[in-house]
Amino acid sequence: MTSRQPRQVEWHHQWSMFSDEETSLFHDWIEPNRLSDFRGKDVLEAGCGGGHHTALIAGVAHFVTAVDLNTADLARRRNLDLDNAEFLEADISSMALARRFDVAISIGVLHHTDDPDAAVANLARHLRPGGRLILWVYSDEGNEIMKRVVEPLRRRLLTRLDRRWLRLLAQVVTATLYPIAHTVYRLPLSSLPYFQYMAGFRRLPFGRNTLNVFDKLNAPQTVFIQRERVERWLPPTEFVERHVSSYRGVSWRASGTKRRTGEEGTEY
Repeated sequence: MTSRQPRQVEWHHQWSMFSDEETSLFHDWIEPNRLSDFRGKDVLEAGCGGGHHTALIAGVAHFVTAVDLNTADLARRRNLDLDNAEFLEADISSMALARRFDVAISIGVLHHTDDPDAAVANLARHLRPGGRLILWVYSDEGNEIMKRVVEPLRRRLLTRLDRRWLRLLAQVVTATLYPIAHTVYRLPLSSLPYFQYMAGFRRLPFGRNTLNVFDKLNAPQTVFIQRERVERWLPPTEFVERHVSSYRGVSWRASGTKRRTGEEGTEY
């Protein structure tokens, strides 16, 4: 399959170095949907990374088609025991799989693509009428430090750094954040930036927090998405049972069901 977006070796480095076994985050990111909603369904996973969510979904789904432009080979090797999943190397914004799915899901991927709007539109095209689209993306709102400090520093200083040194840097940054998270961010100061995020930081193990930090320092590009843009991805003329909500003040959870002919919509 041809692709519009160039391959980015940074993602292969990341998922060669890290594993993600923290399933609670997946459940948080897909709310108000539940893992049980995938039961017996044909699922398209757009941007499977290391294949960790693939294994989780495959545990209940009928079949999972996991797509990634950069890491399909890694995800495939990690899931050799799955007999109800396939792994395809393709660009999620331009792939044409010649079939439709009951669920299309993309977790933490769209904001790293060249064209998130095109990617979402393509996922919608791959849904059957009545199929569910589930998305999780970084929000523009609440991410001023990331946009104005971290991203410029990453572009200027970290793009050519050996990823092993970047992992060490992520570990140092993560360790530095713990005293702050357990002191200042335990005070009733909800106006502090990343206040909700730090509450989540405190409950995660060091390794998973390190992965979060590494991801932000490693990503070759990040687009922060405004709520208005997310809502445009789920137009009421095309989707019912639409849902958009903030997660810890730094990201959006969005989902909707592709409209059947004559179906009336709801929002929650």
